[in-house]
Amino acid sequence: MAERSVTLVVCGAPLTLRAADLVTALQASGWQPRVVGTPAAREWLDVDAVARLTGMPPQFDYRAPTLKRRADPPAALVVCPASFNTVNKAAAGAMDTYALGQICEAIGMQLPTLVVPMVNDKLWGHPAWPSSLTVLRAAGVRLVDIHTGQLGEAPTKSGTGPEVMERFDPAWLVAQLNALTAG
Repeated sequence: MAERSVTLVVCGAPLTLRAADLVTALQASGWQPRVVGTPAAREWLDVDAVARLTGMPPQFDYRAPTLKRRADPPAALVVCPASFNTVNKAAAGAMDTYALGQICEAIGMQLPTLVVPMVNDKLWGHPAWPSSLTVLRAAGVRLVDIHTGQLGEAPTKSGTGPEVMERFDPAWLVAQLNALTAG
């Protein structure tokens, strides 16, 4: 396992526009982030900025069988932002994208895992949502409130994505990751 490596999974939600800020904050704390995006994240993610910061482009798809495998699993995994779709699929064990495969493997390997849901209040009331969060918590995943950076979770009022994105402090994520992986 790579000592201070972390896989940062980003989904199709407004906070993905700040992925470079998240990478910078992780690096400043001594983490070596690798960015993985869901298919929906492609339109939100600044691929060039991430590649400049990490030295490699974000990965969206499974590697070709002719390419070399990554040697070690990461020390931790962070999903920020985590969409309704990704959380529900991960809780169900669905691995139909590379990003979901990374999440499911991390959970299965019991790697330290943080999930920062960015889900609007309209979807928050869906009957599948509470059980998906319960499954993740039972698997040892730590949920982080996108509004405060504290452990827990809360919906995002529909239409307020830009404000939530602006208020989010990447240091919250780093603090939670450091606490989760300490000692």
